[in-house]
Amino acid sequence: MKKDGHDIPFETFLGFNGDKVPDIDLNFSGDYQPIAHNYTKELFGEDYVFRAGTIGTVADKTAFGFVKGYERDYNLNFRNAEVDRLAKGATGVKRTTGQHPGGIIVIPDYMDVYDFTPIQYPADDLNAEWRTTHFDFHSIHDNVLKLDILGHDDPTVIRMLQDLSGIDPQTIPTDDPEVMRIFEGTEVLGVTPEQIYSKTATLGIPEFGTRFVRGMLEETSPSTFAELLQISGLSHGTDVWLGNADELVRQGIADLAHVIGCRDDIMVYLMHAGLDAGLAFQIMEHVRKGRGIPDEWQEEMKKYDVPDWYIDSCLKIKYMFPKAHAAAYVLMALRVAYFKVYFPILYYCAYFSVRADDFDLIAMCKGKNAVKERMKEITDKGTDATAKEKNLLTVLELCNEMLERGYEFGMIDLYKSDAVNFVIEDNKLIAPFRAVPSLGTNVAKQIVKAREDGPFLSKEDLANRAKVSKTLIDYMSDNGVLNDLPDENQLSLFDML
Repeated sequence: MKKDGHDIPFETFLGFNGDKVPDIDLNFSGDYQPIAHNYTKELFGEDYVFRAGTIGTVADKTAFGFVKGYERDYNLNFRNAEVDRLAKGATGVKRTTGQHPGGIIVIPDYMDVYDFTPIQYPADDLNAEWRTTHFDFHSIHDNVLKLDILGHDDPTVIRMLQDLSGIDPQTIPTDDPEVMRIFEGTEVLGVTPEQIYSKTATLGIPEFGTRFVRGMLEETSPSTFAELLQISGLSHGTDVWLGNADELVRQGIADLAHVIGCRDDIMVYLMHAGLDAGLAFQIMEHVRKGRGIPDEWQEEMKKYDVPDWYIDSCLKIKYMFPKAHAAAYVLMALRVAYFKVYFPILYYCAYFSVRADDFDLIAMCKGKNAVKERMKEITDKGTDATAKEKNLLTVLELCNEMLERGYEFGMIDLYKSDAVNFVIEDNKLIAPFRAVPSLGTNVAKQIVKAREDGPFLSKEDLANRAKVSKTLIDYMSDNGVLNDLPDENQLSLFDML
């Protein structure tokens, strides 16, 4: 009745006989990730947890380069076929070892790590905080448990929203009718699709803000939590939506609620159809890994009136998303969306502070026309746009939406701006120092630290005390940040008297 449960059978996690290695993924704020990692040592003991090792191999293009380099160094001239043969021989050879960014291997307490793998210190540093498995995780993943303790922006955003608003995210309802409207259109934000260049209001909502997923939302118009779960599963799978479920929905063969979205759906559906639970589990495991369905299992499915379109859909799938992941993502998305609808300025403050790395501060402060112009410049480039410009475009889409909703951006302020986070002042967001082009986080923090010692007397004083370069001083001067400061420290005769 609290609506906090999901129809996820426990067996999808551990198998019917407890013989499946569970896949445990935990998303923490990037700021907190190292603390979560270290806690596993307290939980299991230092001799039972290790960072998962990775093995970097020679890529095919690199191998080709090695062969051409060998040719040049030894004054040889190979035929193309011989170059290909030698390159193929070098491709896949171990080149380096590394650490998985979030993988922690857990050894049972009655066994020893050496029963599974040798261990090593990263870069042979005996003082390193973590020891690493020598074997690549994929070589031992069926034998030992791996925890994926990952760093993620979303928990950082939700924590910042909690601090700004005083609202515990866990008390936010998952079926607020106003929040659900953002997946269907833009009216709930008080803007039109033409104003924000999007038919849904999900820009900046985790998992639902990309062009691909927004297109899925337009086609399916989800209105319930269960349908959002389907969208999440469909968007993360391989060959699950495009050329599969989207055609079934478009042709009216099945609606969004009945197509296959997450891997768990297969097992639950087949059990409801009457198939043996163990077989339903095996079929799900085969399909989710892209291994198809053996003929005898297909015959068994037909005996229980499983429709042909369902079997065909299963046969197309290459990878399927687990429902537990989808549920976690959708819960996070709805909590963030709640703030976007009811506390807009807090939402934009958190988004730009945590998720945005690229800014066009001048355009943002000039207003929506300047932002739209900058967006057009990037979209007109098409595929020639750089990765940095594409990231900037995503940020500008949110800037445009915020400005269209009646809020403003303020240029950096020498005494009000934070080093890294945006600051709220009425209906305005004052930019942090790091939003200035080429001004890194370290310099941003130096400016904030230097101003604690008293006001800056001049541009020269700012440059000396905060270690700010001439280029950055010029940028601030050109944009009116330093209007009250003279160029140099000057003491007149009257001041001295």
